[in-house]
Amino acid sequence: TSAAQFLKISVGPRASSLGGSFTAVSNDASSLFWNPAGAAWINKRQFMASHTEWFADINHEFAGLILPLSSATVVGVSFTSMNAPDMEQTTLEQPEGTGIFFDVQDIAFGLTLSRRMTERFSFGVTVKYIQQRLFNESASTFAVDLGGMLLTGFRGMRLGIMMSNFGGKLRLDGRDLIVPTDRTAAKMETESWPLPISFRLGLALDLIGLREGIFLRESQRLTLMVDGYNVNDAAETVSVGMEYSWNENFFLRGGYRINHDTEDFSTGAGVQFPVQGWMVQTDYSLSNMGNLGYIHKIGLGFQF
Repeated sequence: TSAAQFLKISVGPRASSLGGSFTAVSNDASSLFWNPAGAAWINKRQFMASHTEWFADINHEFAGLILPLSSATVVGVSFTSMNAPDMEQTTLEQPEGTGIFFDVQDIAFGLTLSRRMTERFSFGVTVKYIQQRLFNESASTFAVDLGGMLLTGFRGMRLGIMMSNFGGKLRLDGRDLIVPTDRTAAKMETESWPLPISFRLGLALDLIGLREGIFLRESQRLTLMVDGYNVNDAAETVSVGMEYSWNENFFLRGGYRINHDTEDFSTGAGVQFPVQGWMVQTDYSLSNMGNLGYIHKIGLGFQF
């Protein structure tokens, strides 16, 4: 069991529609979540925001900004949050509700540095501040993500590796843990829980490519992606995804998660177009979560 489960929720409709098989691609602002090493290959400023309609009326949000400092070095900032609707407090004396409402919120702020170490290899690191809040109690800690990416030069093949959430534990603390007694106040103690430490290994291959790939086409690209995923509180999973692009303007995507406890197939689409010197991209994804229903994600990105 681990805390901060919101850190495991996929970010961005593009990666989500590929079943999360994005470690070896990570070439947009969502790389700040999936693999910070991918940001090193981005040579223009990028911003992306995504919204997820999670189950039980829970909303999951992400925003990321990438700023190139030089031809080889990039910095990025990111924000992730998960919010649940207000809930009414209940007690033993008032099981139907006290009339007092409270909210639940999880947030993470990240600062990323990514650099091309050679013409084919890049490395990235993200330092994150993580906080969970429940009514009058909260817990916070810091964590680090480490990523690497290798461009093999063979048929557009890329390899990616990502290790996430290496950091401290979370323990809720707050005024509601103070219990009055006849003589003095006593304070209850809560357990400390580790973060969901995870490891990803990914491969991407252009079956059809514009400049690299098994087959070359002037205006089409078809990329196969495979990810292996291990986390400290769940079974290992494998994700497979494919992205078809026409002229790098229109995109169709599909993915499948193997051995996941709830999610299996996902699909999505996107469109990219210029607006007054900016490149704008919109994306949508749909993921099947089994008995929990379907999850919808939308995203909007800018390159400038």
